[in-house]
Amino acid sequence: MAKLNFCLSIFVFCISLFNIQTKCFDERPWLYKHHAALFIFGDSLFDAGNNNYINATIGKANFWPYGETFFHYPTGRFCDGRLVPDFIAEYAKLPFIPPYLQPGNKLFTYGVNFASGGAGALVETWEGSVIDLQTQLEYFKNVSRVLREELGDAEAKALLSRAVYLFSVGSNDYAFPFQTNSSLLYTYSVEQYVMQVIGNITQVIKEIYEVGGRKFGFPNLGPIECVPFLRTMVPAGENKCFEPITPYVELHNIEISKVLRKLQSNLNGFKYSILDFHTLLENLTNHPSKYGFKEGKVACCGSGPYRGIMSCGGRTGVTEYYLCDNVSEYVFFDSAHPTERAYKQLAQLAWSGEPSVTGSYNLKALFES
Repeated sequence: MAKLNFCLSIFVFCISLFNIQTKCFDERPWLYKHHAALFIFGDSLFDAGNNNYINATIGKANFWPYGETFFHYPTGRFCDGRLVPDFIAEYAKLPFIPPYLQPGNKLFTYGVNFASGGAGALVETWEGSVIDLQTQLEYFKNVSRVLREELGDAEAKALLSRAVYLFSVGSNDYAFPFQTNSSLLYTYSVEQYVMQVIGNITQVIKEIYEVGGRKFGFPNLGPIECVPFLRTMVPAGENKCFEPITPYVELHNIEISKVLRKLQSNLNGFKYSILDFHTLLENLTNHPSKYGFKEGKVACCGSGPYRGIMSCGGRTGVTEYYLCDNVSEYVFFDSAHPTERAYKQLAQLAWSGEPSVTGSYNLKALFES
């Protein structure tokens, strides 16, 4: 009988411990005390599904064949599978970081994803149909207030200072005027326009720093002039990239590097990583076989030249489209976005690339610092 009572006591203790741990996991996960959180900002390269919840958005990816490779259903990611932030979360031993607008998403201690397909640093970029960078900042400030309420000021401050803030922004700001023949192209010089974009990004970084952020990751802009949909803007018969956008991209990459170096000098504790996506994507596009791909210029899914017409899934006005048989052979999944396999190579570079490639730190070093 004594032995039975002892066993029952141990059983009750275990059940009580399980309940306590479950409650703690629900309300205040232990993981955030041992791993840095990940806060994600930007555009469709990083959007994990926020655009699913925007009625007036210019683009969604919540239909087949998006998501076909890894998730086996569309999640809202503009890809056949995982994105760079998904791989980074995995490498950092975090769960997938959910979109901010996802209903019921109230657990912010691992981080949250604010990125929105089509978004830019300028409010004018697809204004009214995306979550622009300034609005993403306001959402982050809301999250920081919730964290202070739930964890207390000291723990929230510690979480925010340990966290990594990952951005992908700028491409839409430069593509948008050409897509819409906007007057912005004629109102400003290349230098003036780029500095507006850089100025907005800089202000957002500073405000995140004021809230408590210290560690930032910024991919430079890829060779967006060579993505399939911009190749379709080149006159028929000319097998080249859309060169008018190139000066904007080149200047942006120079200036964002300058800004981050200056911020590191002026802001105590500020650390950053520049992820050289431009060089790797350029190599993937021009020399796909060196990286295990067969096709670097034509998209897996779409229609028209280079499959650059945004018709993947048949939900954007053009119902007929082509879908490749083996997505792993392609660098681009649709007319503007890489495949999961290409994203994985970008993520590996970002996570563990040499400091000469990734700036002062790689992302692994930021998470561990």
